[in-house]
Amino acid sequence: MSVTGAPGRNAPHSVLADTVLERLTATYAPAADPEKAVAMRAYMKDAAPFLGIATPARRALSRTVVEGLPRPDEGDCTAVALRCWALPEREYHYFAVDYLRRHVGRCSSGFLPVARHLITTMPWWDTVDLLAAHVVGALVAADPRLTADMDVWIADDDLWVARTALLHQLRYRERTDAERLFAYCLHRSGHPDFFVRKAIGWCLREYAKTDPEAVRAFLDRERSRFAPLTVREALKDIGV
Repeated sequence: MSVTGAPGRNAPHSVLADTVLERLTATYAPAADPEKAVAMRAYMKDAAPFLGIATPARRALSRTVVEGLPRPDEGDCTAVALRCWALPEREYHYFAVDYLRRHVGRCSSGFLPVARHLITTMPWWDTVDLLAAHVVGALVAADPRLTADMDVWIADDDLWVARTALLHQLRYRERTDAERLFAYCLHRSGHPDFFVRKAIGWCLREYAKTDPEAVRAFLDRERSRFAPLTVREALKDIGV
């Protein structure tokens, strides 16, 4: 049984979030570059509008935004993330992802519905993959009861939710639940979408860095069930 409820979409009141968002918008907006914004939006297949701030500059600006501020609690993290996501430009979403990566240890299993809301709102690989590996993965590692949620997510009709379930163990290494990983890969082996097929190969390739023989043995048994793209990705670092 899942230990989380339905996702909440209203940002809770947070004085810290008020300060962060005030600083953030005042810092990012003057740095906008409309010409770069057009190119960045095109590169991301029109997933969202951009301000046009390159990653190194954006992260430098972000450091000034949070300088001197206290550590957030879970309510603050929720408020910052949801309020950033309510802004159209992608750089604000990137700020929220970086903020959550830094402070996910302050969040309980109850944050998972918020993470799902972020994953399914204006979804694209640039935010989903980081949320999967660094936020959802960290939440599940901290509370193994959330594996029940991942068992539900892997069967979800939303490809980004399924991709998150596949990728949530990406950074686990020797802590990976290999049986669950392989089961997830088999469960979605026939998925028609590129992003799911690619994710299956990616999570297998990453686990192969820890146990290459297990991945080889798995693919020796099950190769025919996977798309060639998936197999190539899985074996990229270890060969046939």
